[in-house]
Amino acid sequence: MRAAVCPAYGPPEAVEIRTLPAPEPAADQVLVRVGSAAVNFPDVLLIADKYQISVPPPFVPGSEFAGTVEAIGSEVTELAIGDRVSGTGLYGAFAEQVVFAAKKLARIPDGVDLPTAAAFGVAYRTAYHTLRSMARIGEGDRVIVLGAGGGVGLAAVQLAVQLGAEVTAVASSPEKLTAAKQYGAAHLIDRTTGDIRAALREALPDGANAVVDPVGGDLSVPALRTLARGGRFVTVGYASGVIPDIPLNLVLIKGIHLLGFQFHDLDPAEYRRNEDELAAMLAEGRIRPHIGGEYPLAEVGAALREVADGRAVGKILVDLSGDQ
Repeated sequence: MRAAVCPAYGPPEAVEIRTLPAPEPAADQVLVRVGSAAVNFPDVLLIADKYQISVPPPFVPGSEFAGTVEAIGSEVTELAIGDRVSGTGLYGAFAEQVVFAAKKLARIPDGVDLPTAAAFGVAYRTAYHTLRSMARIGEGDRVIVLGAGGGVGLAAVQLAVQLGAEVTAVASSPEKLTAAKQYGAAHLIDRTTGDIRAALREALPDGANAVVDPVGGDLSVPALRTLARGGRFVTVGYASGVIPDIPLNLVLIKGIHLLGFQFHDLDPAEYRRNEDELAAMLAEGRIRPHIGGEYPLAEVGAALREVADGRAVGKILVDLSGDQ
C-alpha cells in the first residue's frame, strides 16, 4: 500500500510517499480501506515533534479517516466487511489501508459520503462538547468564536447557531469570515484590521456569555475582556503557537469561569448525549463540514502546509479514494 511517512522530524515538506506492506488486523481489529483523511493542526505539530506527545519516526501521520472495512479480526462481531466507518487516532491515517480497534470505529450514517465523514469527527466533536458541556450554551446566548474560519472554529459557529446562540466570528481573512457568515454568524470581525477589543465591544455592547478559543495568542485577552459577568471562557487549543497570559484580576472581578476542554473530563452520560445529538444533526443534514480543499496523497505535504500556515478554511482533506 501507499502511505505518507514522516522519516524524521521536520516541516510538512519532509513527509515522503512510500510503499509499505499492507497491515493485517489483530483479533479485535478491522482493516479499513481509507477513502478520505482529514488534516488537523496536531498532525503538523507531531511531524515537527512539537506536540504534547512524541511519536518516534518513521511513522505515518494523520489522525482522522473514513473508509470501508476490508477484513475483520477473529473476535470482531460489531462490524462486517463492506461497512463504512470513520475513526480517530494519534497517527496512521494518511495511508491507503489502516488497522483499527473495531470498538473505536463509528459507522457512517446513510447519505453521508466519506469526505464528509472524515471532515466531521475531530472538529465537530470538539466543538460540540465544548459548547454543550463546557460553555453550556443555550438559546439566546451570545458566543464569541475565535479562529472562526478553521476546522474547530467553523464547526463551533455552525453548532452554536444550532443551539440557538448569536455568534460573533473572529477570523483572519475575508474568505474565512464569508464562510462563517454562510453558516450563521451574526457579527464578523477581521482580526487583521483595526482594534479587536473595540470591534468586539461594538458588536457586543452588553458583553458575551461565552468564548470558544482554539487559537490563543493575542486574541484571547480581548475576548476575555468582552465577557459579561459570569461568562464562560473555554480554551481549546493554541493554533497561533502562543499560550496567552490571562489577567486573573478580570476573572475575579467579573466572576468569569475559565475552562479547559479535554474529552476525558466529560461526564459519561453527557458525553453520550452529546454524541447522539451530534450524530442526529449530521444524519438529518442540519450540519455539514465545510471542506476547503482536497489533495491527492502525493501532495500531502501541501495539504499539511495549508493547515500549518493558517490558510485553511474549514477542513483540508487528503483523497485516498482510488476506485472507491
